[in-house]
Amino acid sequence: MGIFAIFASHMSLVTLHNKQFKPYILADVIHERVSQVAGNLSADLKNSFPLFVVVLNGSFIFAADLVKMLKFPCEISFVKLSSYEGTGSTGKVHEIIGLTETTENRTVVIIEDIVDTGTTLEKLHDLLKHKGAEQIKTATLLFKPMAYKKTIPVDYICMEIPNDFVVGYGLDYNGLGRNLKDIYVLA
Repeated sequence: MGIFAIFASHMSLVTLHNKQFKPYILADVIHERVSQVAGNLSADLKNSFPLFVVVLNGSFIFAADLVKMLKFPCEISFVKLSSYEGTGSTGKVHEIIGLTETTENRTVVIIEDIVDTGTTLEKLHDLLKHKGAEQIKTATLLFKPMAYKKTIPVDYICMEIPNDFVVGYGLDYNGLGRNLKDIYVLA
């Protein structure tokens, strides 16, 4: 289903720093898709006591909403990795805050806000393999298939979008816009 035009005509543009953004994906649609992914995770992983690794900062709202809907016990941890400056990826991933929980012989689910080129996902996947994770899954709010350049499977996808720059629902433009309940696209 094409998500590319879930607009509300009554919503206005948002200005963040020097750029304008228009409404793109409404909060109700986001909630519905997150609920579907939570249901799939609950069905697939209910017997595995997984560790969810949340990639900060952008994933914090998605992760909070997602894990509240899960129907099984799990652990949650956070890592902070960065590859963006402004509206584009630098192509280099910097580990800012590392993982301290034991992942050996565990099912680990990476929670991402957005998977585009896959560079961040690949680095984290390699780190988790090196730390002995038995099974690694990925759940993402947004996936950009036209930008994806890696072979690691993205197991749980709330929505696919084109290679557009978006903000809101945790995603930012130079620190602003994370608190928007809807997702906006560069106007």
